[in-house]
Amino acid sequence: QVQLVESGGELVQAGGSLRLSCAASGRTFSSYAMGWFRQAPGKEREFVATISRGGGTTDYADSLKERFTISRDNAKNTVYLQMNSLKPEDTAVYFCAAREGWSLDRVVDDYNYWGQGTQVTVSS
Repeated sequence: QVQLVESGGELVQAGGSLRLSCAASGRTFSSYAMGWFRQAPGKEREFVATISRGGGTTDYADSLKERFTISRDNAKNTVYLQMNSLKPEDTAVYFCAAREGWSLDRVVDDYNYWGQGTQVTVSS
């Protein structure tokens, strides 16, 4: 089992940048593919990005890949989400998640463990 704690969310102006972090504890971090998801009020949780166990392969939501970058540091048991050129529509609670398996995956239900989320608010 793995425990996940997100941080880094805050209020930012449109056009700004944020870096979210997700610290993992428990079982070996490098055993998990990691993902970031987000959920805006009244909307379903949606895929943002995912990264393979070793960090060599990534996948992004098509609308976000030009502005967001996922990375991980297995020595620090941490996964990151760098978000640039933020827009008001990026406002949401951002969750990190872990799944057991080798392949990248965009499906919410395929992830085994979730953090509590961190709020990102982008003002216009």
